[in-house]
Amino acid sequence: MKTSIKISLSFVFVLLLVLLFSSFQKKPAAEKLIFPYKQAGLSERQAAEHLLSRFTYGPKPGDIDHVLDMGLEKWFMQQLDGNLDDKVLNEKLAQFEDINLTNTEVENKYPRAARVLRMAIKEGAIDKDSVNKGNQAAYRKQIKDYMEQKGLKPQRELYRQFINQKILRAAYTNNQLRELLTDFWFNHFNVSLTKNQCASFIPAYERDVIRPNVTDKFSNLLLATAKSPAMLIYLDNFISSGQPTAKMRKDSILMKDGTIVKKFRKVQTKKKQGGLNENYAREVMELHTLGVDGGYTQADVTQAARVLTGWTIAPMGDDSYGGAIKKLIDNIEEANLEKRGFVHQGDFLFVPTRHDNAEKIVLGKRFAPNGGYEEGTVLLNMLAHHPSTAKFISKKIATRFVSDQPAAKLADRMAKTFIKSDGDIKQVMIVMVSSPEFWQADALREKTKSPFELAISAVRSLEAQIVQPYQLFSWVNKMGQKMYYYQAPTGFPDKGQYWINTGALLNRMNFGLALASQRIPGIKVDLGALNNHHEPESADEALTIYSKIIMPERNLDATIKRLKPMLKDPDLNKKVEMAANKNIMTIPDTNEDTLANIKKSRIAKDIYIKNSELAQVVGVILGSPEFQRK
Repeated sequence: MKTSIKISLSFVFVLLLVLLFSSFQKKPAAEKLIFPYKQAGLSERQAAEHLLSRFTYGPKPGDIDHVLDMGLEKWFMQQLDGNLDDKVLNEKLAQFEDINLTNTEVENKYPRAARVLRMAIKEGAIDKDSVNKGNQAAYRKQIKDYMEQKGLKPQRELYRQFINQKILRAAYTNNQLRELLTDFWFNHFNVSLTKNQCASFIPAYERDVIRPNVTDKFSNLLLATAKSPAMLIYLDNFISSGQPTAKMRKDSILMKDGTIVKKFRKVQTKKKQGGLNENYAREVMELHTLGVDGGYTQADVTQAARVLTGWTIAPMGDDSYGGAIKKLIDNIEEANLEKRGFVHQGDFLFVPTRHDNAEKIVLGKRFAPNGGYEEGTVLLNMLAHHPSTAKFISKKIATRFVSDQPAAKLADRMAKTFIKSDGDIKQVMIVMVSSPEFWQADALREKTKSPFELAISAVRSLEAQIVQPYQLFSWVNKMGQKMYYYQAPTGFPDKGQYWINTGALLNRMNFGLALASQRIPGIKVDLGALNNHHEPESADEALTIYSKIIMPERNLDATIKRLKPMLKDPDLNKKVEMAANKNIMTIPDTNEDTLANIKKSRIAKDIYIKNSELAQVVGVILGSPEFQRK
């Protein structure tokens, strides 16, 4: 009897162990994740602020408490998933009806100027002999009238909507990390509005190629960018051809019986117009995957370019890109494309008659003749999984989110995860934020905000309302970062030394003052609301209070000490008075010059002076060196 009890107790004990182990195994990743911030000497609030500074465009009032209530690890995993409801943002984006157009729809609605001219001449709306001659104002009016008649719009309007949506997304989205990663990967796989031929495809490139893949496998992101019209045109791969054309030559042959017979034979001539273009092959190795020291040679670049010949864009739009290929497809018929070796996927098209079918060797790997489209996918997957790519991409992610000079141990740890997880970006990010190097004291506020990050973080910290987003773009441009217009395929540099110089600091200070004093049209700020409408008794008190509101969980003693002298400007009152008088002139009033209206103006003036003093304080905070850090 005792033996059976012992056996039963043993069985129960083992069963309990099994159940405990099973429950541990089923715990979600967020619960297993433990950030080592305490070992770095950080409090939970400081750690939450650090997370927000690196994985959002800047904390808003109350964000730290929100992260603490949720738990740091859970908040980070939620941001990695990027599936939070964005109702407020979507309502704001609804006004920009064309940011969701397909590439074909964009081509039809926003044709390039040269195409509009061709269309107008073809339809007789403009006399081709009058182009660039005579009255240019009249000519421009003819073009404008023609476009309005046809329902066409100038491309600058599309770009404006596109830029507006970026600003609103960064400022308002609840999925902040997804938006930061969209910016990071767009910059990594940079394309530019400066190249007019690809510009109209850039909105769909960011929307459909970059944003959905920012935490996916790197190989998927690489392949998606390689096949996008924006990248194909930006780096000229859409015209790259390695297949020589065949020409029929007629020969006269004297036969034995004395008769002359005309025979035709194929002869090889020059390659198709454009020939082999190595631009994309070079950049996909140097900038997108292996890195400049990734172990490849110029011969590898040339061979890779040959592998990628025939990768081009599918016909889209009326009388637009791919017109010649459209005729070819129409003749073959869509159903027979695959049989002929064509690959048509959305806006991507592989044209076998442009492909180099000879043998190639890239990084020691042999590509057998006649491999067709699959050669390109094999090459890109090989590059995506190369050890040099793991190191290059991991270091670049660490540079963006940890430090301008990330520790080699951290980059190596991330690279090993990159290889082990088949290039899973999400897993690489988890390893990065779980590492001690991310939380070290010298990593806090080590990064410098770009002009765009500065503008958005300022708006978020003041809880400003953005009515005219493009006004912020103008300021970001003035501070040195014209988004989407960086011409080189490298994208904007991601180190502080690129952004900071005397002129840049002055523009940043001017931006802070302009934002705080509501001198940026369409950006509304309520400074009083940030402090629950409690008016500070002095400028010094306002400096202390608002510094802590705008830059929470930081030791600001040295910063406040440095900023106080700026508030002692002897001409401050005079400058505020002048600003107030100038502003009073714009206050709408009735035509009757009554005592009530005069009194109303005086009250408004007094209020404006007080607000201007507070705006001066807040503007100085936003322009301070401490606020430039993240």
